[in-house]
Amino acid sequence: MEEPLTSKLLTQIDWLPAGLLNAEARDLYQILPTPTLMHLPGRDPQPLFISVLLHGNETTGLLAIQSLLRRYLERALPRSLSVFFGNISAARAGQRRLDNQSDYNRIWPGAGIPECEETRMTRAIVEEMAQRRVFASIDVHNNTGINPHYACVNRLDPGYLYLASLFGRLVVHFTYPKGVQSAAFAPLCPAVTLECGKPGQAYGVEHASQFLDDCLHLSEIPKHPLAHQAIDLFHTVGRVTIRDDISFGFGDKGRALSLRSDLDHLNFTEVAAGRVWGRLRPGLAGMPIIASGEHGEDVTDRYFGVEDGNLVLRKAVMPSMLTLDERVIRQDCLCYLMERISHSPA
Repeated sequence: MEEPLTSKLLTQIDWLPAGLLNAEARDLYQILPTPTLMHLPGRDPQPLFISVLLHGNETTGLLAIQSLLRRYLERALPRSLSVFFGNISAARAGQRRLDNQSDYNRIWPGAGIPECEETRMTRAIVEEMAQRRVFASIDVHNNTGINPHYACVNRLDPGYLYLASLFGRLVVHFTYPKGVQSAAFAPLCPAVTLECGKPGQAYGVEHASQFLDDCLHLSEIPKHPLAHQAIDLFHTVGRVTIRDDISFGFGDKGRALSLRSDLDHLNFTEVAAGRVWGRLRPGLAGMPIIASGEHGEDVTDRYFGVEDGNLVLRKAVMPSMLTLDERVIRQDCLCYLMERISHSPA
């Protein structure tokens, strides 16, 4: 039998560390110095897997886990629970990731990047949870822009959609970018990503914590198709980034690209063709943004054009995750583009 994969980065524990339930994300390193996979027993031995802090400034997942575990200090968990506390060093700095780090939600099996200690870590986690016969996988995130709460799936199988529907009506199906946690777990079990609004909002913590508790109480995940009216389903068709050589700002006419200062209000709004997203500096050559399709192909001209110096939407689409945070835009993207799709119940 092959030896289990190990990682120098990853610590595994089977106890609840003292102080964990009250620690702030910035102070978590004092309790968990490295990325840590914590296993806790429950009445049903098949574990629910939850990942939090893959982005260090997205703290709702940690707060939701703390709230959840406080409920079970004096009683047994309904089912075993495995929790991965991800980018603890970035959480200490209050950042999505440190400048010398990979994005912790782009390093999971399937990323297609050269092997490194981070990819070995995530592969070890997936292998460990496969051996434990993981029941379901939940990855908890926040947004930096104005977004509703929604769940994301990488497969349109009924069980995955059912799990997503427990969080809310809005469900997004995506296959790009690669290397995300939910896609790595999708071959093993129903897997969803939760987008819980901005960090620091009490409702986001309450919503996520209750959802996790509901998942702990599931004896099984139904495999029958959902009714049409159960969810509003969207598919991600593009990811928009700003060219590295382009300076940009919001309402800042001194930059090469001056984006609308209210751009994040367009999230989850079906925006018509012709909508102006920003203004280009006179004389700027070429398209300042890049839209990549599901397979990484360039689809910029399908969705955007330049008219009279304005950056204009060419095709009706629904954006998500638009943010005004310039650092996040540089580290990740400006937004994603979605189109409404239907699911077909039997």
